[in-house]
Amino acid sequence: MNEAMVIELGRRAVGAVLLAAAPMMLSGLVVGLLVSIFQAATQINEQTMTFAPKIVAVLVALLIAAPWILNIVIGLASEVFESLIVV
Repeated sequence: MNEAMVIELGRRAVGAVLLAAAPMMLSGLVVGLLVSIFQAATQINEQTMTFAPKIVAVLVALLIAAPWILNIVIGLASEVFESLIVV
């Protein structure tokens, strides 16, 4: 493996991590925004109200996106193994 292959592999790995984490991050962001708007409108400042819905939203997003995330990870792993075999 030369430098270019290692850099390309690192770039693909970072891209795969960002794609795999995106559904959970976006759902947490949306739910957090909605909860903070609700808290601002009702002037309720309960700290547990911010964490519980985010945790549930992230878990639901993980369950829904799990097959897609698995395809991304398997695709990256197969590319890595194929590049190791070629070298």
